Amino acid sequence: MNVSAANVTVVLDYRDSFLKAVIKNIIVVVLSISINYINAGIIYTFSKQQIFYTNPRYILFVHLVINDMIQVSLTVALFIISYILYKIQVFVCCILMLIALFTTENTPLNLACMAMECYIAICIPLRHAQICTIKRTRLLILLIWTTSLLSVLPDLFITLATEPLDYFNMHVFCLRETAFRNPRIIERRNITYIVYLVLVWCIIFYIHFRIIFTARIANKDAKKARNTILLHGFQLLLCMAGYAEHLLKQAVLQWFPKYYSDSLFACYIIFQILPRSISSIIYGIRDKTFRKHLKGHLLCQLRSH
Repeated sequence: MNVSAANVTVVLDYRDSFLKAVIKNIIVVVLSISINYINAGIIYTFSKQQIFYTNPRYILFVHLVINDMIQVSLTVALFIISYILYKIQVFVCCILMLIALFTTENTPLNLACMAMECYIAICIPLRHAQICTIKRTRLLILLIWTTSLLSVLPDLFITLATEPLDYFNMHVFCLRETAFRNPRIIERRNITYIVYLVLVWCIIFYIHFRIIFTARIANKDAKKARNTILLHGFQLLLCMAGYAEHLLKQAVLQWFPKYYSDSLFACYIIFQILPRSISSIIYGIRDKTFRKHLKGHLLCQLRSH
């Protein structure tokens, strides 16, 4: 029995009770609505203030927030579908899974770009306006999406080349392993994740230590930037830990098969939901300028109600 078949068999054997299923879905829905509500307020605030949409730093931040909203909404939809419909057609699962994977792959790249912008602002401030322009920021966002597409689309191409057409009409429990089940995809995914891990972490560590050095001889802004990079690093750690999620699932499947569905839920909260809640904290709450405008927007909403 291959890994995908084993996963589905265990889920079938140890499905949640009705009460547990309701509790899990309520937790997920409440968390997703809370995150998306705050993020929607951030996007609205960004769109109404010229100081934000003409600043490359905030453009990258809002791109991350929009990416997070898409990712959270889509994964929550998949989570609920797994309980209501349980199995869906493979071609529908592939489409939903591809979009979810695009947004998941975007996150560490976006964080690395934000860290680089922070590094330029602190370590070479005289060239910041010249290097970090609006046009270059948009091209950078396009590069992020292109990189994610090149990373994820081979999964689809390999599946199209190796699976019969009837496969896409089958109904499966929608996971990446069941939608894209070819062993070559798993090998390629592991290599891609290692490259992502090494590349992005090298950027974060280099920038962090350069900013620490600058903070010793510079002003308070450098120290604040250092703390921001630390938060980026923590968020990135959670995102990159998601790359080892399948290894954790396999360990639970082997040692504690009765708790496999609970492990899927825990992994979803830790690796998918939690990192997306940190984005709003980094700039939406910690940044004084953004916090002032966001607070004003939320107060106006409360008064209107």
